[in-house]
Amino acid sequence: MDKPNILYIHSHDTGRYIQPYGHAIPTPNLQKLAEQGVLFRQAYSASSTCSPSRAALLTGQYPHNNGMLGLAHRGFRLNDYNHHIIHTLHKGGYASALAGFQHIADMFDVPWKAIGYNSYLVEPPAKEAGPDPEENQAHLAAIDFLRNSPPQPFFLSVGLLEAHRQFPPLAQDSNPKYVLPPATLPDTPQVREDMARFKISVRNLDSKIGAVFDALHQHGLAENTLVICTTDHGIAFPAMKCNLTGHGIGVMLIMRGPGGFSGGRVIDSLVSHIDIFPTVCDLFGIPYPDWLQGVSFTPILRGEAQEVREAIYAEVNYHAAYEPMRCARTKRWSYIRRFDHGAHPILPNCDDSPSKTLWLDHGWNELPPLEEVLYDLVFDPNERNNLIDDPTMAAVANEMRGRLQAWMQSTQDPLLHGSVPAPPGAKLDDPSAISPT
Repeated sequence: MDKPNILYIHSHDTGRYIQPYGHAIPTPNLQKLAEQGVLFRQAYSASSTCSPSRAALLTGQYPHNNGMLGLAHRGFRLNDYNHHIIHTLHKGGYASALAGFQHIADMFDVPWKAIGYNSYLVEPPAKEAGPDPEENQAHLAAIDFLRNSPPQPFFLSVGLLEAHRQFPPLAQDSNPKYVLPPATLPDTPQVREDMARFKISVRNLDSKIGAVFDALHQHGLAENTLVICTTDHGIAFPAMKCNLTGHGIGVMLIMRGPGGFSGGRVIDSLVSHIDIFPTVCDLFGIPYPDWLQGVSFTPILRGEAQEVREAIYAEVNYHAAYEPMRCARTKRWSYIRRFDHGAHPILPNCDDSPSKTLWLDHGWNELPPLEEVLYDLVFDPNERNNLIDDPTMAAVANEMRGRLQAWMQSTQDPLLHGSVPAPPGAKLDDPSAISPT
C-alpha cells in the first residue's frame, strides 16, 4: 500500500459536544465519520488551553517540554519548530499544507511561516480585522487543494475557527427553550440561549467539515487518506475550558482510513493527544523522533491490548493569566492539583459569556478554588464531590499524588522548582481581573 495521505481537521472549544458522543446537536457529517471510522470515547488533550493543547498533539510532547506554556498570540512559542510532526513526515516523503487556523505561532508575526509547511493555503486577515468565525475560509482553501491534484502523500491541516466564541446569533430553528445547558451550569434562560448559540456554531463546523470530506471523495482521495478529526479542549463555558476535569480536557477524537480505522468501532481505552504522533509513525513505518513522550495506540487497534497507558496527564500554565495546574487521570480516578494558592478564581481565564455573568452575579469571585481534588469517576462522573480529605480515600489519594509526582519528575516539570516563567514580552492579564479582554 502506498503511504496514506493524512487530513488533520480540527476545531476550537468543542469538547465532545457533538452528535456521535450522544449530544442533541445535529452533526451528520461527524456522525457519518464515526460510523465509518473509529471513535475514541476516552480521548484527552494534554492541556485545556488552545496553543499548548495543539502544540502537544503536533510535537508529541507535553507543553512544559515543548515550550508552549501559553497562547501563541500572547508571546509563547515552541522551543523548536522542527519538532512539529510535519518535519518528521517530510523525511518520510510527505508534502505538507496548512489551511486556516494553527495557533502554535502568532499569525501576525513575520516569522510565523517558519513552522515549515510546504504550502500555506490561506493568508491571515489584517491584524486590525480580528478573527471572524463566519468569514473563515479554511475549508474552501482545503477543497481547492484537494481538487488540484495535490502531491501525494500529503499532510493537510485544516484549522476551523468554530466553535470559538463569539457564537453566531440565534437562528429560526434554534429555540433556546428546548436546549439542555452544559453539565457544569444551571438551567436558566441565559445559559440555554448561550448553549443554543454554541450549537449553531457546531452545526456550522459540521457543515464545513462535511464539505472537505465531500472533496476527498469527489477527487478519489478518501480511500487512501487517514482522517484525524479532533478539537483542542473543552467548550468555552465556566468550569470547562482552562480546567483539568473531563469537562476541560475531554475531546472528540474520530479517525477514519487505512491502518485499522474503519468499521464504526468505539474504543473506550485511555488515549492522549500526544499519542497521535507516535501512532502515525507506527502505522506508516516512519522512525520515531527521540523527543516523543506519547504512546502509540496501534496495539489497541490490532486487538493486542485493551489499554496502552494506565493514566493520562495534562496541565495548565498560562492562558490569559498565570494559573498553574496539573492532573493525573485513570479510568477510575481524577486527581487535580493547583500550584498558585490563590484565594479567588482566575477569572480572565474564562471567556466572557452570559453563562460567566450568571456565575459572577451569584458570587463566583468569592469562591476560593480547591487546591487539591480527588474525584471518583464511577460514582461521580461529573467531578463535583471532592474526596481528597475523606479518610477512607487516603490510600487512593496517595497513589494519585504519587502518579502525578512521578510524571512531573520524569518530564522535568519546571513547576517542581517554583513558578513557571513566561518568556520576555509575553502579554499577560492581572489574575485579579474579571475579563480576558
